[in-house]
Amino acid sequence: MKKKESISNAGIYVILCVMSLIWLFPIVWLILQSFRETPQGAFTKNFLPLTYTTQNYTKLFTDTTLFNYPRWFLNTLVVAVASCIITTVLVLLTAYAFSRLRFAARRPMMNVILILGMFPGFMSMIAIYHILKAIGLIQSLFSLVLIYSGGAITKYYIAKGFFDTIPRSIDEAALIDGATKNEVFWKISLPLSKPIIIYTILESFIAPWVDFIVVSVIMKDNYNNYTIALGLYQMLTRENITKYFTQFCAGAVLIAIPITVLFIVMQKYYVGGVTAGGAKG
Repeated sequence: MKKKESISNAGIYVILCVMSLIWLFPIVWLILQSFRETPQGAFTKNFLPLTYTTQNYTKLFTDTTLFNYPRWFLNTLVVAVASCIITTVLVLLTAYAFSRLRFAARRPMMNVILILGMFPGFMSMIAIYHILKAIGLIQSLFSLVLIYSGGAITKYYIAKGFFDTIPRSIDEAALIDGATKNEVFWKISLPLSKPIIIYTILESFIAPWVDFIVVSVIMKDNYNNYTIALGLYQMLTRENITKYFTQFCAGAVLIAIPITVLFIVMQKYYVGGVTAGGAKG
């Protein structure tokens, strides 16, 4: 019996190793291409570059006449941080209210928000574009922050599931001791909810960091307010890909570093938020 289990486990490990290699192959290739000197185009017959250079990284920050990578990076960082803060606050407040408070419209509101969250955001992009244009906020970074954080409460259900796992007896003890519901939330529930806070922060930070559709619709030709996703895409157009493909690879590697570092540092909290949140979703 144990022999069969060991064989089964070995087979699982082999499958996981093969899947890991398949998953890592494009990443390794992208990193290698970012150091490739020649040829500059997207097509090459060799997996390993014939010659290596760091000029592709240097030019991203020095040659900004056509592609202002530093400006795009800063735009993305500003939008991601602002959206992250607003979204995290809204999600946690909404989730806690649905988890702890009981009111007449609670169940219908939860169902409506859950259903709305199932629809892709880009379905309403044209309407959002004309609304922002009517109030004079089109093609601005502030409009991106409004869009990314506007539908934040539709992501409440995982955070609610986490708050459901916190015993109500803790709240009741605090209330008996004279604490208000506001104090219970900020001083007791939140300190106990580090995993779901980290999870919410990561999820809300990544969305604007990698989004392409919303930015392309809202920004149009406002070149200076592009974010990284839309800016890097300009390097892949027919007239630019031959000359700038290796710079595109370098830019893609750099933009992946912040997200990778965040996940490595906060991985245990992220996993804790997902697993606990799914326990009583």
